[in-house]
Amino acid sequence: MRETLRAAFVIARRDFMAVILSKAFIFFLIGPLFPIVIGGAAGAIGSTAHRNMGPPQLGVAMTQSDLSRLLAADRALEGKLGNDSPRLVVLETLAPGAAFDARGALRSGNLAAVLTGSLEAPVLTGPAERVKRWSGKISVIAGRAAAADPDDLPGVRTDPVNTSAASVKSGQMVTAQAAQLGLFLLTVMLAGMVLSNLVEEKGNKIIEVLAAAIPMDALFLGKLFAMLAVSLVAIAVWAASWGVLVSIGGQPIPGIPVPAVGWPGFLLLAFLYFAMAYLLLGSAFLTIGGMANTVREVQTLSMPVTMGQLMVFFLASYALTQTGTVVEWLAIALPFSSPYAMLARAAQNSELWPHALALAWQALWVFLIIRGGAHLFRRTVMKSGPARGAPRSSAIRKALGRLTGTSRQKCPVKAAVDVPH
Repeated sequence: MRETLRAAFVIARRDFMAVILSKAFIFFLIGPLFPIVIGGAAGAIGSTAHRNMGPPQLGVAMTQSDLSRLLAADRALEGKLGNDSPRLVVLETLAPGAAFDARGALRSGNLAAVLTGSLEAPVLTGPAERVKRWSGKISVIAGRAAAADPDDLPGVRTDPVNTSAASVKSGQMVTAQAAQLGLFLLTVMLAGMVLSNLVEEKGNKIIEVLAAAIPMDALFLGKLFAMLAVSLVAIAVWAASWGVLVSIGGQPIPGIPVPAVGWPGFLLLAFLYFAMAYLLLGSAFLTIGGMANTVREVQTLSMPVTMGQLMVFFLASYALTQTGTVVEWLAIALPFSSPYAMLARAAQNSELWPHALALAWQALWVFLIIRGGAHLFRRTVMKSGPARGAPRSSAIRKALGRLTGTSRQKCPVKAAVDVPH
């Protein structure tokens, strides 16, 4: 196992550097940047339009005396409290001692928050984030209206509106759907590199030289993890480009409902499930590439896998609305749909122990598919039967020395490794 992992690392390093340093990879990175640029430009335009819509509205319900002084103070302080200052809208003139349903006004009107009470004891009702941001400004306006000492402004009592359980559940489902779609698009778009890499090396006979030097399991494993590393580099470049465009355009990142496991745990699980989804699909593509001899055969053989991947994505998406049913457990049990179903579960359920079992289950299937693909490649391409006993460690070490260039003897293996892609 140690020698196999070492050989896989050599192949992974070789393939990773060959792809990263190629011109084709640069163009591959540039391609998806065009939609990102268009999205950033649209976000900048949307931000400008949002700013031109005017400030958010703050409904006010007070007595006539307090209303008059509050509105006069607001006009006097206009433009001095920042761009996020609310625009006061009179909801109702109250009689002394009368009550007002601020929460009802928020539900029925197009208001960001509601201000009630008096100038000496204002009450701000609204979303927690909004009232936290506006309480200081309301204190300044109310103090100016009451002619209070600037060092002794009235305190604002906040009444944050809590989000309902149904709203939280709905938001978590939105997060789950967005995560599933992003995972599917990235996996399908990037996993094809594994297939093209193997077919290219089969065409110029490099794969046969490598297969004669190291175990096929190590060869397949190294290529798979090399392409996974290349994919992570591409995702990092695209994410950084999107972040730069968002910061330049001034459009804040849209608020996404917090998943059940929290953002740190969810992002870690998203990374792990992307790796598993990529390895599962990539190992299937490696098996197909081992059987195909031409690009036409690759397209013919990969079509069922691509359509099957689309079907498992639909299954995982449907399982979102079937929590706890046989459909959800089926989506979790099927190896190719398991990453999508479990990522959606992380957005809706705070339990962490099922993810450890799911990741182990998916890793087992990656191992089985790689072993099966390597065996099929030996039988169909290399025309060799099953090995009688394990290869001797000295022979593998000698082949690895040639691959890494530690051997001074010129051999076909080292020549094949040095061939640029």
